[in-house]
Amino acid sequence: MADKTRKNPFIWIILGLCCIGLLGFGAGGLGGNTRSLGTVGDKEVMINDYRDALNTQIRAYEGEVNRRITMQEARERGLDQAALSILVLQRTLDNEAAELGISVGDERVRDAVTARPAFANLSGEFDREVYRDRLQRRGQSEAEFETAIRDETARNLLQAAVVGGVPAPSPLVDAIVQFDAETRDVTFANVSADDLTAPLPGPTDEDLQAFYEANPALFTAPEARDISYAWVTPEMIQDQVNVADDAVRALYDDRIATFVSPERRLVERLIFADAAAANAAIAQIDVDALSFDALVADRGLALSDVDMGDVSEDQLGAAGEAVFAASPGDVVGPFETDFGPALFRMNAVLAAQEITFEEAATDLRLELGAAQARQVIAASAETINDLLAGGATLEDLAERTDLTLGQIAWTPGSTDGPAAYDSFRAAAASAEQGAFPSLEELEDGGLFVLRLDGVAPPALRPFAEVREDVARAWSAETARKAVMALAEDFASQISPLTGFDTLGLTPVEADQLTRRTFTEDTPETFLAAVYDMEVGEVRVLENGDRALILRLDRTTPPDTTNAATAAQIDAFGQQMAQGIARDMFAAFAESLRVRTDVQINQATVDAVNAQLQ
Repeated sequence: MADKTRKNPFIWIILGLCCIGLLGFGAGGLGGNTRSLGTVGDKEVMINDYRDALNTQIRAYEGEVNRRITMQEARERGLDQAALSILVLQRTLDNEAAELGISVGDERVRDAVTARPAFANLSGEFDREVYRDRLQRRGQSEAEFETAIRDETARNLLQAAVVGGVPAPSPLVDAIVQFDAETRDVTFANVSADDLTAPLPGPTDEDLQAFYEANPALFTAPEARDISYAWVTPEMIQDQVNVADDAVRALYDDRIATFVSPERRLVERLIFADAAAANAAIAQIDVDALSFDALVADRGLALSDVDMGDVSEDQLGAAGEAVFAASPGDVVGPFETDFGPALFRMNAVLAAQEITFEEAATDLRLELGAAQARQVIAASAETINDLLAGGATLEDLAERTDLTLGQIAWTPGSTDGPAAYDSFRAAAASAEQGAFPSLEELEDGGLFVLRLDGVAPPALRPFAEVREDVARAWSAETARKAVMALAEDFASQISPLTGFDTLGLTPVEADQLTRRTFTEDTPETFLAAVYDMEVGEVRVLENGDRALILRLDRTTPPDTTNAATAAQIDAFGQQMAQGIARDMFAAFAESLRVRTDVQINQATVDAVNAQLQ
């Protein structure tokens, strides 16, 4: 047998092929000596660094969405490309630092390595064995790691040189602070139709016709969609549903606490640190030396902080009997609670409530009937869908199911019939002529199918049809013009030395307004006007159906000696400096990217991603 083996050449050929195959095993993918994704200039992009960057991106995204994600989702979100871009940028900077001769000595690298907590032993001191073990598990040699430290430090020096010492321009900072922190004092008053001294004239036919012709948009009917529909709601079939008396009684019993409730009280409770403090407080209240409200305020609390709402006697524990015997406004106590001794103020009596079964039965029966009707409708959905699939029209559905046929000239303002439902309105707005009808759900458990029969474009409604609308709009516009004219007349008489009240107006003084101040009873254009005016200037602004007369009384520049303003100046300066630095670094990095040769093996990147699945 041994002789046969030695003499058979085919065995040796097969063994040779196997050896060649084993020599190549791992050459593709990530086996063998493949340790980098490619090069950036003269710097290699290491696989381990890419893994770390990608894991950082994934962990950060998982923190945002509060769940774990798969590698497929990470790639769909572009996290792999983001990680690779960051790594390429870092290596681009490393390459530039090397070309510029920026480097750090061994001592600095040693200090950086020994300072890392990951390489410390249980005593918190650097341990070379721990260091070697951590790197070995990572698949990285000491030389590679220390080279990475050297590159990182040099990169940071380069980046600091680019962005360091970039001050924000003082004139720009001053201008922004002036813009943001300047305050203005104003006086304003509203003028309404009630201030008109003469009655407004009524419109003539010529007035109405002219107004109608001048404002066609006000009287143009919107696009109307002619829609046929078939629909059913629980209410439409509820009278066909039989609700058992036992079911109504069972629902009443389940909700007995809703229908039958004991007498309750509206109560506030103030807790003290000890009995002595509580006794001292009630003694002052008893002699009218202090009120309950004052006690609450002295503690730095609001009444909402001590409000218990409406409570039963049992919920009050030891204080229950006294609180229920008290009159509204009485303060009783102190009584021990789980949180310490407390005083209680009883504010109102809520009488006991009892709704009998007979009184509640009708509503409960309707509720159960609606629930059963929804079940009937839901069960019919499959039949309706089968009919639609078989080519049934809306008219066929109305004949063969509980659906009721109807038509509507639908506009975005329609609210009649099924147009009262959001789901119907959405379907009506997106319907297309000739589309296959589909069964849709209504918010109350109903169903509908609709068909777009045609679209009527916007059209001006005949004058005779909208005459009353024209008259109302004319009157409103006439009143608005009269109010604005009166306000303009008042404004012409107002000066910095003229009081609004001398004209019969009720002025409001608003001081130290900033660009973010909300001022009640003013229009949206109020602040824009305030900061567009000169001191002493008077303007009239529209304010709904009223007019607002506005006068700018004073402009106060920011007080740069004020601590808050100084802090604001410093904050603006830092923000602007950081923004300028970011822009400078972005421009620098882009210039490096353009002139640096980047060679990334996408097949290797894909292989790493596949390993991380």
